[in-house]
Amino acid sequence: MPTRTAAPGRPDQPVAPQHRPMSRPADGEVMTHPAAATGATSTPLFYLGTHQPHWLETARVPLFVSHRRLAGRRTLPQAAAPWALDSGGFTELSAFGGWQTTARQYADAVRRYRDEIGLLEWAAPRDWMCEPDMLARTGLSVAEHQARTIADFLDLRSLAPDLPFIPVLQGWCHGEHLDHADQYAAACVDLAEYPLVGVGSVCRRQNTIRASLLFAELAQATGLRLHGFGVKTTGLTDYGQHLASADSLAWSFAGRREPGCTPSHASEANCLGYALDWRDALLARLNRTSPPATTATAAAAANPTAAAA
Repeated sequence: MPTRTAAPGRPDQPVAPQHRPMSRPADGEVMTHPAAATGATSTPLFYLGTHQPHWLETARVPLFVSHRRLAGRRTLPQAAAPWALDSGGFTELSAFGGWQTTARQYADAVRRYRDEIGLLEWAAPRDWMCEPDMLARTGLSVAEHQARTIADFLDLRSLAPDLPFIPVLQGWCHGEHLDHADQYAAACVDLAEYPLVGVGSVCRRQNTIRASLLFAELAQATGLRLHGFGVKTTGLTDYGQHLASADSLAWSFAGRREPGCTPSHASEANCLGYALDWRDALLARLNRTSPPATTATAAAAANPTAAAA
């Protein structure tokens, strides 16, 4: 399979095809981000988002895979590297205006993924996003979405205390994510006990400065180990030092504009080689440009394996 040479500057831009052998890990080797190898403290652990569950068997890098891509499959892949599970909440709420998958159904599915796929580090809960278009779809308020996010997390924790669900902070306007953290405390959830706390309703923000301020505020006010869902890769150089981990599917959107590297690929939107090279370019760029870590999240970023244990 031919690979790609990353374009200078933004790693999420289309890159020109080059016909050279792919440099991939040897059998049994798991690729990690440069911070894991160099001891850097300001590069978050990066989960590569994918629509292709079978990549779990072959990619050997941390992946972020949606429950909606795994649900209903009779045979599941066996993971070659640690991975994390997206609940598919954005798609479900967008399509139906509410959760159709019950807490019991989701917990049963996550247990199956943990047992049959293996190497599951953590799973997102059935949270309720707070983007304005999502509120319009559900007809509910930010406060109600926040309350339901906590209630659903408590349901999952009660149904399946053995499964690695993480809490997620939701909000939209300034201060709402911090308010949500206070609401977790009022519900007797100690967020500091969890290896990660997700930060939701970020991926659709057009203003990366506001996202950067949000992550900085949360990190400095709470000291929590934060995961950024669907972050904009162009902003990671600004706020990566405030995150323990992040995920993105931006490579696939960039790949839609690229002609396929083989006759069977109409584009690079689902090409593993393209995705891995995009990831390599992103992590190299983050290591070149990330400022010194200044928050409590730096410790988790420096030791992502321990943070996700």
